[in-house]
Amino acid sequence: MPDALPADRSGHVPDSAQMPYDALLLLSFGGPEGPDDVVPFLENVTRGRGIPRERLEEVGQHYYLFDGVSPINAQNRALLDALRKDFAGHGLDLPVYWGNRNWAPYLTDTLREMTHDGRRRVLVLATSAYASYSGCRQYRENLAEALATLEGEGLYPPRVDKLRHYFNHPGFVEPMTEGVLTSLADLPQEAREGAHLVFTTHSIPVAAADTSGPVEAHGDGGAYVAQHLDVAALIAEAVRERTGTARPWSLVYQSRSGPPQVPWLEPDICDHLEDLHGRGVPGAVMVPIGFVSDHMEVLYDLDTEATAKASELGLPVRRSPTVGSDPRFAAAVRDLVLERAAAERGGRPARCALGELGPSHDVCPIGCCPARTPKPAAAGADDPHQ
Repeated sequence: MPDALPADRSGHVPDSAQMPYDALLLLSFGGPEGPDDVVPFLENVTRGRGIPRERLEEVGQHYYLFDGVSPINAQNRALLDALRKDFAGHGLDLPVYWGNRNWAPYLTDTLREMTHDGRRRVLVLATSAYASYSGCRQYRENLAEALATLEGEGLYPPRVDKLRHYFNHPGFVEPMTEGVLTSLADLPQEAREGAHLVFTTHSIPVAAADTSGPVEAHGDGGAYVAQHLDVAALIAEAVRERTGTARPWSLVYQSRSGPPQVPWLEPDICDHLEDLHGRGVPGAVMVPIGFVSDHMEVLYDLDTEATAKASELGLPVRRSPTVGSDPRFAAAVRDLVLERAAAERGGRPARCALGELGPSHDVCPIGCCPARTPKPAAAGADDPHQ
């Protein structure tokens, strides 16, 4: 029989339940916090690709529309506050740190701080819910590089483990569903009844999608597409149950950044909106299931570019919110922390997951989301420290 979550009936966690981990690390992408940060930030993002500064300045115009400030850092601060409040309210004495891939606070600096604070076993929450190279493996590579840097400084950094993918956890799915219902109600009445649901996520190269997830999931979009389709179906069914109306839905993509000769996942959100309008669809709700917070790719690609396209077409649209710092998402993270802690202690914890795919693996297997150029990666079966 599976172990119950290690909490008493009041919801409080016994002191022993937090072990064997002594900290949680929120690991995110990072973003500029002013106009002078934009190009240096983009240089960090594109390091090693040989992209000229002029092109980076062109891309940076998206940020300048928002005074050079990406909302992602403020949203991560809000999530940190939500996690700390939830943990404290349930007796989970687990410090929460924050480090970024591309901007301050940088991951290496945060891990150095954690090392000096005496942290020895760290759980990592990445702000990406799905399997893919850029959403999982690359973060694991970032961790390995940062740990190697600290070892080169003569330090003894902590062991790191990564929380499993949480795309189908109720604490992720339920806030998204409520956001869709609110957005549908906000559409003009004449557009509401026949409105479609447009689930959207970051486009990635087809080759990267096909090799996402464990080896057995490779091909035909891999785990990346399968996981998004699973969540979209979950939300669409929940909306049907709560409204009595089964709505047509589609999974589409946004934020393509690669060269045109390289195949990326399609259709693009703007092309799809044109298609809906051409078919006489009266309205749509854009549902950004691929994103944890309303960061720049949501504010620009959906709220600015796609919304402008819909206005040009005369197609009423609304954009539903991401989970952000919703208390249910914070509670889901606590659930995942306790689940992983119980598993590390040798238990068989209940694993909360909706949909057809079930809970993801705790440890990324060898061959999962491979890079084009192999690099060391922490927190997986190929991590020599595991």
